[in-house]
Amino acid sequence: MPIIKSAKKALRQNSKRKTHNVAYKQKMKSLLKETRILVGTQKIEDAKKALPAIYKALDKAAKEGVIKPNTAARKKSRISLLINKPAAAKITK
Repeated sequence: MPIIKSAKKALRQNSKRKTHNVAYKQKMKSLLKETRILVGTQKIEDAKKALPAIYKALDKAAKEGVIKPNTAARKKSRISLLINKPAAAKITK
């Protein structure tokens, strides 16, 4: 445990920031996981409806500094590719 006053304050700040960051990460990860499950079970329309919520969560996490902006962009790109890939496959068949 910290003894110095500034170290005690830093500990309090870190614990608050950690809970804040964990909440953003959990929201982001749960939305991504749900969407991957929807795509896996061929519920593409439901996955497309969830896309704006995913974008919002990723953008908010990047804005708050939980993840880096390029990480958010990469995750958005990959999830949109995952969702649109089955639709593109149906058109070409």
